[in-house]
Amino acid sequence: MSTSTALDPPHGTQDPPAAGPPIPPRRSRPTGRRSWRRALRRDWQLYSLAVLPLLFFLVFRYLPMIGNVIAFRRFQPGGSILGEEWVGLRYMRMFLTDPTFWQVFTNTLWMGALTLVFCFPVPIVLALLLNEVRTRALKRFVQSVSYLPHFLSIVIIAGITMQVLATDGPVNHALKVFGHAPIPFLQEPEWFRTIYVGSEIWQTAGWGTILYLAALTTIDDEQYEAARIDGANRWQQTWHITLPGIRPTMITLLILNIGTFLVVGFEKILLLYNPLTYPTADVVSTYLYRTGVESNSFSYAAAIGLFEAVIGLVLIFSANQLSRRTVGTSLW
Repeated sequence: MSTSTALDPPHGTQDPPAAGPPIPPRRSRPTGRRSWRRALRRDWQLYSLAVLPLLFFLVFRYLPMIGNVIAFRRFQPGGSILGEEWVGLRYMRMFLTDPTFWQVFTNTLWMGALTLVFCFPVPIVLALLLNEVRTRALKRFVQSVSYLPHFLSIVIIAGITMQVLATDGPVNHALKVFGHAPIPFLQEPEWFRTIYVGSEIWQTAGWGTILYLAALTTIDDEQYEAARIDGANRWQQTWHITLPGIRPTMITLLILNIGTFLVVGFEKILLLYNPLTYPTADVVSTYLYRTGVESNSFSYAAAIGLFEAVIGLVLIFSANQLSRRTVGTSLW
């Protein structure tokens, strides 16, 4: 009887496969970039509509920022567009020690605060009142009348204001009826802030209601029905349902208004003010115009403008952060 010298492996076991070179892991392409390219290829017609607005902001908003370098360089008309000589913070120290600038800066703070306090809540109140109007014809008439001043030119707005408040205008004629002497409104500094804020409310209140009326349409009617079942009156419904419903829109517009706090209406003030009203009417923008354009002090004006822009940037970032922490709504 013969015996085999090679033993078979036990049943159920196999030899391990021969070791080969390691297979490198498959490198996956980033899904974000791929989805972005796919969306661009699919909706290129829609994206092409944004080309002209982006070019506008690039040419008229971002490229001019390069000119801020003349705030640190001495600029001479006819010379280099970026200045002739580096002077550092010389122009910054000049306007920080100039009492005229601080008077103008104070006027700007007053004008911006009054505009924010009085012009910001008026569109909200007007939108809430229009939302309660049930007669459609009356609602459309009030909307049309309130929207109309927004479409008028600033020159026309200033002209109407000057004609109405002139010494022989309708306001002074009404004062004569009540036995009061005519008041030169446009020549007295104490009246200028009231005139400006009043004209600003008249011009912007109606247009500002559009966003709030659009926000009111997003509120679910079932919330009002549930509130009426619980016995809530109209004021309670407005306070607990309507105002919280439009709060994101209110916060967004408030942050934007705070960001432009120091950018008070340059055109309207330039058309309405005069040397007699400089103590209360002269703001940073008009002071920049007289200093830079009329006096050819471009570097000095650029330093003031850069200071104003930095303050506006700090204000909008602070307002956005405060809104995020307190209300939970912010721009970014």
